[in-house]
Amino acid sequence: MTTTRKAFLGGLLAAGLAAAGLAPAAAQQRTEVQFWHAMGGVLGERVDEMVKKFNDSQSKYTVVATNKGNYDEVINGVIAAYRAKKQPHLVQIYERGFMTMLMSDAIVPVQDLMTEKGYKIDWADFIKPVAGYYMYKGKLMSMPFNSSTPILWFNKEHFEKAGYKGPAETWQELEKQLYDIKAKGISECGSSLAGDYFWSLVENYSTVNDQPFGTRSNGFDGLDTEFVYNKTTVVPQVTRIKKWVDDGVMQIAGQGLSPEQLYTSGKCSTFFASTAAHSSVERNAKIPWSATYLPHEQGLTPRNSTIGGATLWVLKGHKPQEYDGVAAFLDFIASAELQVWWHKVTGYVPLTNKAYQVAKQSGYYTENPTREIAVLQLNRGTPTANSQGFRFGNFTQTTFALRQELEAIFANKKAPQQGLDDAVRRGNEILRQFEKLNAGKY
Repeated sequence: MTTTRKAFLGGLLAAGLAAAGLAPAAAQQRTEVQFWHAMGGVLGERVDEMVKKFNDSQSKYTVVATNKGNYDEVINGVIAAYRAKKQPHLVQIYERGFMTMLMSDAIVPVQDLMTEKGYKIDWADFIKPVAGYYMYKGKLMSMPFNSSTPILWFNKEHFEKAGYKGPAETWQELEKQLYDIKAKGISECGSSLAGDYFWSLVENYSTVNDQPFGTRSNGFDGLDTEFVYNKTTVVPQVTRIKKWVDDGVMQIAGQGLSPEQLYTSGKCSTFFASTAAHSSVERNAKIPWSATYLPHEQGLTPRNSTIGGATLWVLKGHKPQEYDGVAAFLDFIASAELQVWWHKVTGYVPLTNKAYQVAKQSGYYTENPTREIAVLQLNRGTPTANSQGFRFGNFTQTTFALRQELEAIFANKKAPQQGLDDAVRRGNEILRQFEKLNAGKY
C-alpha cells in the first residue's frame, strides 16, 4: 500500500470515528448551557464578557447567554417556555419574582444542586440581607447574581455653595437643605424622582426605619401575610414626597431628560437610586458628584437597607451532564475573583464577605469610596423582621397597584392616606389570590 493511500484511508478512519462520536476527548463537542437574562446595554456587555471568561476557562461546557428583554418579559417568557418544555437551564429572575419561582415546582434548589455536584461553597459567607432574601428552609434556592441597594447621590458643588458638607443624615434635616438650595437658586430642583422610587423611597424607607411593610415578617412567615404600610410612617413619608413635588423641590422627569440625567446634568441636586448606577454616573455626569447613605427619620437608629436586582434560578427538565455545566458556571460566578471583577465593572455589590474583603484590602474603596456605601448599608446592624426583605406573592402585581396609587397621589387625585389605603386594599386582594392558588405549598 502506498504512503498516499495509507494517509487517505487514515483520514477516512478518523472522519468515521469522529462521526460516530469516538473522536479524541479534545475534539468532543462541549455541553451547552442556555442562560436567559434581562441585562441590556452596558450591563449586557458585561454579562457577555463574564460568560466568555467562563467559556475560555475550561473546555467541557459552553454557556450561551441570551437577553430576553426586561425583568417582566424574562419571567413571563420563562413561564411560557417551561410549559412548552423549551426552558433554559438557567434564568435570571428579579427579587420580586422569588415567590412565583419558589412555588412553581419548576426549579432545582441551587444549594441542593451544588452539594450534589460536589462543590463546597461557603453559603454562610454570603452577605446576610442578600442570602436571607433568597433562602427558604435554611438553604439558598437561587444563586445571588446582581444585587444592589439604593443610595443617595448628590452634587457636591450644590451643597458646598449652600454651606453644607453634604446631605444630612435625617429626612427632616435633608428637607431643610434641599429647600435652602432651591431657594438660593443654586439648582432648579432639590431631587429628581427615579423611575423605581417606590423601591428606594417607600420599600427601603421602611426597612431602614424598621417599619413593617406587611404582617408575618413581611411574608417570610406565611402566605397569609397582609400589607400594613398604610399604618406606618410611610404615610408621612409619602406626604413629604408629595409636598416636595408640589413645591418643585422634587422633579418628576417628563419629556427630554431621564431622572438620572436630571441629576447628572446638574439640574437637580440629589438622586435616590441604585448603587448599580455607578457605571452610568461615572460615564455621564458633568458635575462633581458623590454619594452617601439613605437618610433616616430623626430619633431612630437606622437599620440595613434591602436589595434589588436578581438571582439565577436552575430549571428542571434537563440532562444530568448539562447540570454539571450549570454547577460549574455557578461555582465560577460565586468565586471571589469573579465577584470582585463584577462589582468593579457594574457597581453591583460583591455578594460575599470574602469578595468584599479582597476588594477592600486591594485599596479599591480608598480610591472609590462611594462603591463601599451599599455594602456597609446592607450590613448595618442585625436584620430585623422588618428589614430582612420582602416575600410577597405576585409582588410585581402588588407593586404595580402601589405605584398606580402613588401616581394618583402625586397628581392630586387622592390624598396620601386614601391612596395608600387603596394600595393596601388592592395589594391584599392580590395576596389572597396567591395564597389560595398556592395553599399548602409554603
